[in-house]
Amino acid sequence: MRLFKSINLNVSKRFLLLEAALVWTLAGGMLLYRGGGMLNSSVGYLSSAGNMLLRVMTCFGFGGLFYRLVFSNISQKHIGRIKTLAGDYHFFYQFFSPKSYLMMIGMIAMGIFLRTSALVPLSSLSIAYMTMGFPLLISSLKFYYNWYNYPPAIVEPNNE
Repeated sequence: MRLFKSINLNVSKRFLLLEAALVWTLAGGMLLYRGGGMLNSSVGYLSSAGNMLLRVMTCFGFGGLFYRLVFSNISQKHIGRIKTLAGDYHFFYQFFSPKSYLMMIGMIAMGIFLRTSALVPLSSLSIAYMTMGFPLLISSLKFYYNWYNYPPAIVEPNNE
């Protein structure tokens, strides 16, 4: 029990912003990587280089639109929530709200189910993965910007 009391699991708000940026970067990059890999699984005329480029550009176009209409607001709400947390230090996992964790678990589970069930062809699923990965990656830039520009926490001396 002393071990848990001796480990400090609290981090600054600035560090929470960095954690969120890294998680959004990892999620967006992973979706783009998986989507790109599944894009190569297309068959016949869908696998031509010109058609693949068109599909990728379409994904980035719709991903940019999705960022503008949805993800920009979501990331700004997360940033605002972190900045307005009471106090300077919080548990390391508080970069997301409980509702956001549930949503993230649901989306991951749905992605795994769709990928493994073959209900949706991988070539079509690749479009969804890439279209979601791009706005996640762009949103992470907002977190990095706010992390970089957030003032460092003042560490008070321990007067025991």
